[in-house]
Amino acid sequence: MNRTAVQMALPGFEEERAAWDQEYQKQIGDKRTIKNRSGIEVKPIYTPADWSDGAYLEDLGFPGQLPMTRGIYATMHRGRTWTQRQLIGLGVPPDYNKRLKTILGAGASAISLIPCNSVYRGYDVDQVDPVLLGTCGVTLNTLEDMDVCLQDIDIESLSIGQNDPSPFTLLAFMLGVAKRRGIDWNKISGTSNQSDYLSHFIANHMFFRLSLPGARRVFLDHIAFCNEQVPNWNPVSVVGQHMQQAGATPAEAMAFTLCSAIQYAQDCMDRGLDPDKFLHRFTFFFDISISFFEEIAKFRAGRRIWQRIVRERFGAKDPRSWRFKFHAQTSGVDLTRQQPLNNVARVTAQAIAGIFGGLQSLHTDSYDEVLSTPTEKAARIAIATQNILRDEAHLTDVIDPLGGSYYVERLTNDMEEKIVDIIEKIDDAGGMYRAAEAGLIQQMIGKSGVLFQEKIDAGEAKIVGVNCYQADSEDFVQESLARPDKGVIEAHIASFLKFKAGRNPSDVQSALSDLARAANSADENVFEKVVDAAMAGVTHGEICGCLRNELGDGQPLIVA
Repeated sequence: MNRTAVQMALPGFEEERAAWDQEYQKQIGDKRTIKNRSGIEVKPIYTPADWSDGAYLEDLGFPGQLPMTRGIYATMHRGRTWTQRQLIGLGVPPDYNKRLKTILGAGASAISLIPCNSVYRGYDVDQVDPVLLGTCGVTLNTLEDMDVCLQDIDIESLSIGQNDPSPFTLLAFMLGVAKRRGIDWNKISGTSNQSDYLSHFIANHMFFRLSLPGARRVFLDHIAFCNEQVPNWNPVSVVGQHMQQAGATPAEAMAFTLCSAIQYAQDCMDRGLDPDKFLHRFTFFFDISISFFEEIAKFRAGRRIWQRIVRERFGAKDPRSWRFKFHAQTSGVDLTRQQPLNNVARVTAQAIAGIFGGLQSLHTDSYDEVLSTPTEKAARIAIATQNILRDEAHLTDVIDPLGGSYYVERLTNDMEEKIVDIIEKIDDAGGMYRAAEAGLIQQMIGKSGVLFQEKIDAGEAKIVGVNCYQADSEDFVQESLARPDKGVIEAHIASFLKFKAGRNPSDVQSALSDLARAANSADENVFEKVVDAAMAGVTHGEICGCLRNELGDGQPLIVA
């Protein structure tokens, strides 16, 4: 989409601008070309020549109305603020449950569950070195583990985000907990936060458990099952965060994310699903970098592009399908080990950008996340940051407060054009699946990542405490969270082995046989059999292992 600057009929405008430019050049003689991370030139000043309210209805409109630039709901944060969703993962299930209750008591309004890295890799606690367990998330391998994690938690009223890659065992375990507690699955709400297998294949290899075709199959089965059986659950979370943290520019990250969503929507339609039956359950997950205005423009442009795609490309008629619902997390890549308390300022700036960009839920990083799993003190500060921005800074009083800014509107238009250009390039390559399979996306991310690192190395991109304003690091050393107690981990492993030994072997084998058969059948739903297996006592590692055997192991493409 090409837009030209609007020329306004303002008497004396050109003369006054020329006078300012002369004075500006006389004072600083600035001939530099400044570009943001996406490569868009940033001028020293913006005027009605860059954007005018003559394009108001085309570019902005009103919140909840097309073109959705100003937000997906009429009231936005003035009517309902963003969900405070702190990502939590710690030790063994009782540790997680204790931390979860603390975080909810501090003001968090939703749950995000982060499993141990062993879980992300698809293994049980008895399959990895014990020293690795519980350091980055909670060890969670069974329905019983999930029950302990959510002990005394009202899962009917809280939205629950599961960082749960294919084959989505965590949701299966939670559905088992709900059934055990007599809770109708219609009352379960939340998101499969890591369902986006393409982002894992491209940029987060630890999450990529199954072959590319196998992951695609299970993902589509997951969507179909949830739409039918768990209607208030969001089975699709399209993740831009991984690709941006891997080196993609903000514009590239948005474009790649939208291309993944296009691929998933087309795959669902090819399966015979009605777009208005599944698109309203598509959600998005983004990184918020420290590039403040660029991030705001990224989100505003993305919202505008998505509504156009779903209406024009997929023919969606339901306004709920046009909504670009997204969670965002302040960027851990921007945080520094040097002078880590400075990260509080970084996170605050990032959070404001996300709020002004119109997010639906927000995770603010703790300042010590570059050192370890957050300490309780740092996690409380991260939550308080959101409370302060909402209740003290009054950032929710006005919807889209930067709307109409010459700079923000021109930058939003420029970001839109760059994003659309990238989408067209990926369309020409056969879509996101084929582009990722061929390594095109990986090459683009790698190139952008190298260019930005070169700017840091040259001092052109300044990082306080790293390449400028340095200080003796010993003056800024912070405590990091201790590793889980060795005895606690050993006791948890022993309990897990006792659980496995106490199961009915025929029930376990029958459930695994059903799962294997479904994986090799075009008519059966694989995720339905994952849920059945979870409720039969089959463990996370056993489920992942079975599907790896039947569908192939995950082998991400490494591009030189």
